[in-house]
Amino acid sequence: QVQLVESGGGLVQAGGSLRLSCVASGFTFSGYAMRWYRQAPGKERELVAAITSGGSTNYADSVKDRFTISRDNARNTVYLQMNSLKPDDTAVYYCNVQRLGFPYWGQGTQVTVSS
Repeated sequence: QVQLVESGGGLVQAGGSLRLSCVASGFTFSGYAMRWYRQAPGKERELVAAITSGGSTNYADSVKDRFTISRDNARNTVYLQMNSLKPDDTAVYYCNVQRLGFPYWGQGTQVTVSS
């Protein structure tokens, strides 16, 4: 079965950095686009960044030039490098894959940015 396990969240001061990881299993990782979403309290879940199986990337305007998504197909892992963090980046971050029309989610990892 598909499993996505995120890690790397934590508490950081504004201007700091964190790197999130998501280890995937149960499917052929290299053949699928992967995405990072986030959900802040009282807000809808939003797409933060995506990477195709070929390595093309795209980002939400709010994180462009600060966040970088990457993947290591040998490790079945997708990363989200987050720099210049702002209090508005505070949220639970989720890894996502869409497979056979069905979305799969990890358990999420909390990122808290203090001002």
